[in-house]
Amino acid sequence: MSALVLQSDFGLDDGAVSAMYGVAVGVDPALRLHDVTHNIPPYDIWEGSYRLAQVLRYWPEGTVFVSVVDPGVGSSRLSVVARTATGHYVVTPDNGTLTHLEDIFGITALREIDETRNRRPGSEESYTFHGRDIYAFTGARLASGVTAFEDVGRELDLARMERLPITAPARSEEAVVGTIDTLDVRYGSLWTSIPRTLFAELSVAPGARVTVRVHHHDTVVHAAQVTYARSFAAVEIGEPLLYVNSLDRMAIAINRGHYARAFSLGTGASWRVTLEPVR
Repeated sequence: MSALVLQSDFGLDDGAVSAMYGVAVGVDPALRLHDVTHNIPPYDIWEGSYRLAQVLRYWPEGTVFVSVVDPGVGSSRLSVVARTATGHYVVTPDNGTLTHLEDIFGITALREIDETRNRRPGSEESYTFHGRDIYAFTGARLASGVTAFEDVGRELDLARMERLPITAPARSEEAVVGTIDTLDVRYGSLWTSIPRTLFAELSVAPGARVTVRVHHHDTVVHAAQVTYARSFAAVEIGEPLLYVNSLDRMAIAINRGHYARAFSLGTGASWRVTLEPVR
């Protein structure tokens, strides 16, 4: 039996998440249920996509994820199960949620959920809570071994999978360029798409200064010089820094502050960041 890990934008203020748990346990009371988060901002598919990629590698092969950020619930969008190159499974609407998993880890197969076989009994006339009636139910069946990936439904061409627009990080002369993919939400750090290995090509030593420029829709909305540091303790309280985050990517923060709030910065494909050493 594999673990079943749930993610949604439902929050914890009502019984939606508990209902998903109940459906899963109804499939098999011995299931091991866990959460990524249920605090994805409402309808924010990009954030849901990134949070899956943030945690995937730390779960054993065979783990089943259910991700429900589904502003198109009840529409013609497909319900799918993806198998990643790492051997994990993701049950989700086909609306872009799989974008970062494909980009970082790779997806090897995609199947449409046959809702005539993979739907909570008695829910056939329900069109607004697929997280409970289809995704939690199908994820529990997969994790418990009641059904196999090959039996979920017809295989889909990976080329038709819905993807969000992303731009690969790159080096540009004496700088590196990427996007602000997400925040370290509680502390306001900007987590960029720029890998440590790409930044290392600039030969910047810890303690050196780096110019940060943030573009939103091609307009520079923020510029600052920060210290490249190994940890927050390397700079004074209130001082900004550039560091390598837990995903081995470059991040920008204020020691004991909230960088995004301080400068009104956002996340997603339209937020581009440039890092350039101060020479």
